[in-house]
Amino acid sequence: MDMGNQHPAISRLQEIQKEVKSIEQQVIGFSGLSDDKNYKKLERFLTKQLFEIDSVDTEGKGDIQQARKRAAQETERLLKELEQNANHPHRIEIENIFKEAQSLVKEKIVPFYSGGNRVADEFEEGIQDIILRLTHVKTGGKISLRKARYHTLTKICAVQEIIEDCVKKQPSLPLSEDAHPSVAKINSVMCEVNKARGTLIALLMGVNSNETCRHLSCVLSGLIADLDALDVCGRTEIRNYRREVVEDINKLLKYLDLEEEADTTYAFDLGQNHSILKIEKVLKRMREIKNELLQAQNPPELYLSSKMELQGLIGQLDEVSLEKNPCIREARRRAVIEVQTLITYIDLKEALEKRKTLACEEHPSHKAVWDILGNLSEIQGEVLSFDGNRTDKNYIRLEELLTKQLLALDAVDPQGEEKCKAARKQAVKLAQNILSYLDLKSDEWEY
Repeated sequence: MDMGNQHPAISRLQEIQKEVKSIEQQVIGFSGLSDDKNYKKLERFLTKQLFEIDSVDTEGKGDIQQARKRAAQETERLLKELEQNANHPHRIEIENIFKEAQSLVKEKIVPFYSGGNRVADEFEEGIQDIILRLTHVKTGGKISLRKARYHTLTKICAVQEIIEDCVKKQPSLPLSEDAHPSVAKINSVMCEVNKARGTLIALLMGVNSNETCRHLSCVLSGLIADLDALDVCGRTEIRNYRREVVEDINKLLKYLDLEEEADTTYAFDLGQNHSILKIEKVLKRMREIKNELLQAQNPPELYLSSKMELQGLIGQLDEVSLEKNPCIREARRRAVIEVQTLITYIDLKEALEKRKTLACEEHPSHKAVWDILGNLSEIQGEVLSFDGNRTDKNYIRLEELLTKQLLALDAVDPQGEEKCKAARKQAVKLAQNILSYLDLKSDEWEY
């Protein structure tokens, strides 16, 4: 149709669709909850567009009716996606875990900054458990969930860093006020910084409604200005004291930027993260080695060279920067397990090959353990090839096979033979490790 002769109703519908399209990425990436201001803002906007679409007069014309129907469907799709993002079960899971962190901060940290003596060990253990559980929340690659998980982890890890920095850093401060008149002012500022640290933690965790990030930023900037104005008369120890306090303030200001960064950064997308790319490169090579071993006509010829290269891959993983990101830490941990499991597989295969060359009598119980190890080696090869989830029939079959081997080992009577006891213990540990590896491969975790 000639644009110059296009019906005004069609033009209006196209304008509305353009406006709806302009906020599509905001809806797709919305990581909050249904009571958030931004949710209500997006919901109002889309609802308004639906009313606008509904008010377009089709004049009974089929092409306009179809255009209005398409515009309404697109708008309703975004409304539905917005609602699903805010109410997704895993988004609710993230929020519930965050609430646990809030309770922990209220119970263990707020009293600390209100005059308590030390941070309880329960806090450190509790916060570590919370961080671990957050890293295991499944996002299915959904942008909104990845953002929600990343932002929540960022805030909780920031609190953990602030606490650890405060507890571990025990400088020779404050200086005696007799040293110089400026020391009294620096001591006073340091007390204010300690209060601000507690306020910042409460702000990050959403347990302080009487303060804002902007106001705290102004307070901290004012403290830096006060310190800059001090005359330290060239006294090195006082200058160093002032510098340490200024560094503490700058660290706190850095954490205040977290909320703003949360809306502008793409750090949640770890797919392009340098450390993750290094891990993926290692895993790719590990899989190539694994496939070569499992498909080789004469695997023993590859054992030595494969083990050497796999040990090198472990070294590469040790050099990966974690960037204080628990998801990267978890990705590296899993990659190390993947590589180490393949090394263990080769070690067992080598031991079984070597045993074939030894023609000597052995205790029946010891022989029974080796027979089970032979079974475990075959099962481990299948587990290495397994690529599915826990609902797969093959997963259930492999789990049952491993359980049977554990029961068989439990039935072996060492008859007092220490060598047999040690062999059985190692075999049980191997079977349990293979089971754990099977669980790891099938839990559908993603960074």
